[in-house]
Amino acid sequence: MDMDDYRVVADALAADIEAGRLRPGDRLPPQRRFARERGVANSTAARVYGELVRRGLAVGEVGRGTFVRAAKRPPEPALAEPGDARVDLELNFAVLPGESARLARALEPLLREDVLTAALHPIGAAGTPVARTAVAALLARGGWRPDPAAILFTGNGRQAIAAAIAAFVPVGERLAVESLTYPVVKALAARLAVELVPIETDESGLVPEALAAAGPVRALYVQPTLHNPLGTTMPPARRAALAEVVARLDLPVIEDGIYTFLRDDVRPFAAYAPERTVFVDSLSKRVAPGLTAGFLVPPPAWTARLASSVRSGGWAASRFAVEAATQWIVTGTLAEVEAAKRRDAAARASVVAEKLPGLRGDAASYHRWWELPERWRAETFVAAAARRGIALSPAAAFAVLPGHAPNAVRIAVSAPPVETLSAALDVLAGLASGSPDDLVAD
Repeated sequence: MDMDDYRVVADALAADIEAGRLRPGDRLPPQRRFARERGVANSTAARVYGELVRRGLAVGEVGRGTFVRAAKRPPEPALAEPGDARVDLELNFAVLPGESARLARALEPLLREDVLTAALHPIGAAGTPVARTAVAALLARGGWRPDPAAILFTGNGRQAIAAAIAAFVPVGERLAVESLTYPVVKALAARLAVELVPIETDESGLVPEALAAAGPVRALYVQPTLHNPLGTTMPPARRAALAEVVARLDLPVIEDGIYTFLRDDVRPFAAYAPERTVFVDSLSKRVAPGLTAGFLVPPPAWTARLASSVRSGGWAASRFAVEAATQWIVTGTLAEVEAAKRRDAAARASVVAEKLPGLRGDAASYHRWWELPERWRAETFVAAAARRGIALSPAAAFAVLPGHAPNAVRIAVSAPPVETLSAALDVLAGLASGSPDDLVAD
């Protein structure tokens, strides 16, 4: 068979999926058996399966095989835009009742004509001295306090991550990440032409020995506190062990601290490896995604390098966003919002523990990781939940390598009212206790 003919075989399977002859959740034959039945080479069978995954028609699961997907892959990166589901357990933004009024009151001084005129002018990556001092106080936790002189500002957290990656990982080079990671990092790596290298994790987080054995990489991106999607927090001993490994490898570290405001008692990894860690954070989870600013805290020796990356990428913050963030911090408004969200997360944790006990994740987290019963495929379960008006995220959205997604889903618990969340979890528990075969009767 000609090398390009694998697409013909893939088209035939795609037609079977479209016609319903292959249903969501059906397991495709092992590649060797498929090759034998179709009379093609094993390499051709591998290309066929890879093409189905690329088209979003199939998904591979480690140690389990390749399965027909429940739906075509969305055109945007996973989690990028809100869906139409009635109960959103996919996106992870909490906006609490009364929060907008509290934030608006703190911004009233910015609306004076002279102050607003100044706030509408451009601002550099370094922001202002007042803003840097305020953000240093905001980010301080667990005995760690960043140097205000080193703090830089971007438009949002994604831009801060992009600037850090671009500063340390040249085009075509390798960036180490946890094997399940923030989907936006996958999209950023593709746009920056950077290869992601998945590193094994366990119940304590990224495994330092696995990083040491991964071969040459230019930097490490890691989420040690309230990991997305697992919801776990790396214990101090693991942070210390990881710090030793990155020091031995002379490796820059990009620490994503976006959820650290929910665990203000935890020392960031930057406190364990201050000379080589760039701490990244933003306002998007603390406040809301509509008005945000990103923060970069590099070691002082790297500040100029990161500032250059922010400027060259066009990732600088707007002055109004920086001034708004500063006002919220210095008035204590942001501290009040953070405390309210910690209380809210704790209340939701109680609901999750009651309705779906045993899920993986820190009790302070706004998301949980659910390893599904053997009889369910993640994609099939997500589709079944969607038919009941509930949006979830399959593990494939977070897996670095296609075909290496565990049979699990992430449940984000921050968006719906607590009563709605409770009812939705009841629905999911009932769904999981049944069988995919029950869907035929729906």
